Amino acid sequence: MNPHLSKLQPYPFEKLRQLFAGVTPNPRLHEIRLSIGEPQHATPAFIRDALTANLAGLASYPTTLGSGELRAAIVAWLERRYALSGIDAQTQVIPVNGSREALFAFAQTVIDPSRGYTPLVVSPNPFYQIYEGAAYLAGAEPRFLNTLPANDYAFDFAALSEAEWRRVQLFYVCSPGNPTGKVLSLDDWQQLFALADRYGFVIASDECYSEIFFAEDRPPLGALQAARLLGRGHERLVMFSSLSKRSNVPGMRSGFVAGDAATLQSFLLYRTYHGSAMNPAVQAASVAAWSDESHVVANRRQYAEKFSAVVPQLADALDTALPDAGFYLWARTPISDSDFARRLLADYNVVVLPGSYLARTAQGVNPGDGFVRIALVAPLADCVEAAERIRSFISEL
Repeated sequence: MNPHLSKLQPYPFEKLRQLFAGVTPNPRLHEIRLSIGEPQHATPAFIRDALTANLAGLASYPTTLGSGELRAAIVAWLERRYALSGIDAQTQVIPVNGSREALFAFAQTVIDPSRGYTPLVVSPNPFYQIYEGAAYLAGAEPRFLNTLPANDYAFDFAALSEAEWRRVQLFYVCSPGNPTGKVLSLDDWQQLFALADRYGFVIASDECYSEIFFAEDRPPLGALQAARLLGRGHERLVMFSSLSKRSNVPGMRSGFVAGDAATLQSFLLYRTYHGSAMNPAVQAASVAAWSDESHVVANRRQYAEKFSAVVPQLADALDTALPDAGFYLWARTPISDSDFARRLLADYNVVVLPGSYLARTAQGVNPGDGFVRIALVAPLADCVEAAERIRSFISEL
């Protein structure tokens, strides 16, 4: 067996299952699950209709690069959303089966273990666990940069030594962040680009939460957009996006990678052998989804309504606030995060995720300790009721 598999830790939801072993949830209350970031809003009918109208495509093998129509729709969306121009649909966009598989596979393409040292892959901490697994399975070592509330969840680039920076080959960014909701500023990007230029590493920008924000005139800044604003190209820069959160189609497994043509040429070669072409019917439905914004605006309004109702309820009971973007609340707990989650389930049948399960100890601390992630994905009424239950639970501690 691949020896790198032994380095993988249990996935956060497996840890949660173990934590809850032996717990009997309060039977007088229905379960409200706010632990997993799975959209629960209805899939728009026009996307379902496009999917079923194109089932004849199942009779043909799809190409890894996807249809020209899909790539053109993605480019059109990129140019509308980020005020970009000149994106080449043939060389700078690859459809992928959701951002998760692509974020993992990308490290297998980028990492070069033949340079005489063990490569490093940097990611935020807390983080999406795929980054760590991708690093290990590519033969690299992860390095974590703590993102802490005291620093407004910004990267502390000084936490890595000069010797470590020289070993970095890949840097994962998540903006808006999971779980903190932090959006990188233009100054943050400028610092990161300068480091990438100095040390020659590739930046992988995970932007799957980019379309869930609170002010229509202030959408989150994207990586390619930041590069344009700073007057630079896309060298060693790629971004990952997905329809799952934007369009409420997590089961469709549809996203894309865009950016540096040279890097994507190698990634396309890898994917051709990996066998990861997108279902033709899903491609057709994806064209419809990327081409429409009205359903995305309506989706944002639903999340905004939930945050408007829940944050005031919880803010005086838990140390939490409206995030920059995304659909998570990152909340400090008055007791340990694992005890908080376990007792909340037992007493009030609300499921949240301990923050320590989303982080690793780095620079002497686990930045998830004493936090929980609350995913406001359930219906509004359930989110409001969950907030009321959490307040009652805290009042009894």
